[in-house]
This record gives sequence, structure tokens and C-alpha cells, in this order.
Amino acid sequence: MAKPIPSTPPAAPPVQHLVVRYAKRGKMRFASHLDVARAFERGVRRAGVPIAYSSGFTPHPKISYAGGAPTGVASEAEYLSLGLSSRSDAEAVREQLNAALPDGIEVIDVTDAAGGLPTGQLTASEWQVMLPGLPPQAVAPAVEAFLALEHAPVERLTSKGLRRMDARSAVVTLKVDDDAAGSGSTALRMIVKHTVPAVRPGDVLTALREFSDVTPDAPPLMTRLAQGSISESGVVMP
Repeated sequence: MAKPIPSTPPAAPPVQHLVVRYAKRGKMRFASHLDVARAFERGVRRAGVPIAYSSGFTPHPKISYAGGAPTGVASEAEYLSLGLSSRSDAEAVREQLNAALPDGIEVIDVTDAAGGLPTGQLTASEWQVMLPGLPPQAVAPAVEAFLALEHAPVERLTSKGLRRMDARSAVVTLKVDDDAAGSGSTALRMIVKHTVPAVRPGDVLTALREFSDVTPDAPPLMTRLAQGSISESGVVMP
């Protein structure tokens, strides 16, 4: 007769939720979402943050992530939530995490949030895309042509196969940012709604290439500047 498997007591629920906004810069922009998650789990342990754990035979730390920026993309506005087993000062947690995390990941802000990560409020992102070797006058006509479209179908190979999406319907605003442009390069600023499947800045560039030779001399540098909801004035509110 097989012995009964002993049951494990249920884990106590977290007593506090902290929402963490962090940046992914430099070489860490090439880290995958899984790599970043592992870095945070190690950082939480090294920092001594009183993280709560799930129940079961393989307890996991109570860390919840919003949709991460794609591999190869930098960000100033990534979010996660920490469930804690005892109450802690948010600013102290920020300092402890920054001392324990690898270079390229910086915790910008930590806030106390009773409901945890407000994923329902993360409906759009603001992006900056630097196009090396392309002057603004070479890109502006393609931007105007794109904005005049009703639809801009593009395809991207994902882990689930070839996905087809409408890049135009996801774009709220798109413009050449003269203030951020460098010598011989163009900066694009865009607000893109979070859709399923997700439309990325790279998909917008794919659509732009349909109207002109928008091909930079080097890989474009894409950075998520903000993530949140779109206000009535068309600005992404964190």
C-alpha cells in the first residue's frame, strides 16, 4: 500500500505588495525576460527583502511581472510586483535592490500598492527609436504615408509561429522627434497600444519600409520611455 503524500500547509498571504518600476539599459537590453526574472529573484535574496513564497513542494517567490520589453530593447518603464511576508519601507527596498542587482538594471521607483501590480492600467507604451545614418528628411515622408493608412498589415515570426498583425491600428501617435535627433540620425517618438498579438516598434519600422528605404546604417536603438494608460490629451500616464 502506497504511503500517503504528506500535505504542506498553505503559505501565508503577503502582508504588503510593492510595485517596482525599473530600467533595463546597456548590455542588459539583450537579456531575455527570463534572464531579467532570474536576476530579480537573485537580487531579492541578496538584498534580504522579506519576500513571500507560494505553498507546495517547490515554493516560488511572490513576484509578478508585467509584459516585458522585447529582447534587444532598452526600457525606462518596466514593472513588477513584490509580495512581502513582512512590511518594509519602499525607499529602503529600492536602495537594497539597487545594491544587489547587476549593472544595467536600475530600480527607479518603489511604491506601496494594496492591490499589487495594476496590469489593467498598462494599456499603452511610449517609445523612442533612434535610426542611425538616416536624416529626418528621409524618414518624414514615410511617417506621413504610414499615418494616412487605415491598415498596415505586417508579419513577425514568434515562438507560436508566424503572426500577422495590423501595425497601423495599434499606433496612436508617430512623429519625427527633432529635439532628440543626433548628427546624421533620426529619432522617432511613438505611442503604441498594447494589443494581442503585441505590436512592437520593430513592426512599425517594417511597415515604414513599405513606403521608403527606411533602413538605418546600424540596428535601431529602441527604448520604452513610459508605460501606462493614455490620457485625454494623448499622453501615456505612468
